[in-house]
Amino acid sequence: MSKILAALVLAATPVVATAAAESYTLDPYYPISFSGDHLDMATVYGHFSKISGKITIDRLARTGAVDITVETASVDTGDADKGGRARSRDEHLRSADFFNAAEFPTMTYKATNVFFSADAPALIDGNLTLLGVTRPVKLTIQRFKCVPASGTTRERCGGNATGKLKRSDFGMKYGIPAIGDEITLLVGFEATKD
Repeated sequence: MSKILAALVLAATPVVATAAAESYTLDPYYPISFSGDHLDMATVYGHFSKISGKITIDRLARTGAVDITVETASVDTGDADKGGRARSRDEHLRSADFFNAAEFPTMTYKATNVFFSADAPALIDGNLTLLGVTRPVKLTIQRFKCVPASGTTRERCGGNATGKLKRSDFGMKYGIPAIGDEITLLVGFEATKD
């Protein structure tokens, strides 16, 4: 009797599909951009041109992972020519006053949690490590879409994300408050399924 009862319970239990995480490699040709205030007059825009990383998505379980590495020496604000100055703005940003690229050649971002809205990731809680200091930074995904990659059978996903941080939280205090403390991150990304 107990075997029949167990069989009936198993038959009545809904089948749960097995979740499958899918891994994607970030396209390095989509730089991570940023903006910050300068002297209460203008906003300075820049980007990091050398990035690498992976994104993992499990749509069924509604989970994900993000692991990004950025080369700090690739910072570019469009001011690489020093002209009559001692150094250009980009040279100054690479110095110990800011990113200290010689001692800290990379910064990293690793997700601690990915939150979904419907079938797409919408918010990322993660940790940014910059200048040897790790602090939480949230990214809001404003758009996310996946399509077949051109000329292949692999899927390609991409979108836009934004976030804010205070550079002083990472020990980067040079020029505050004349040079703004709050930095806005603007991340456009595309990644192809491995």
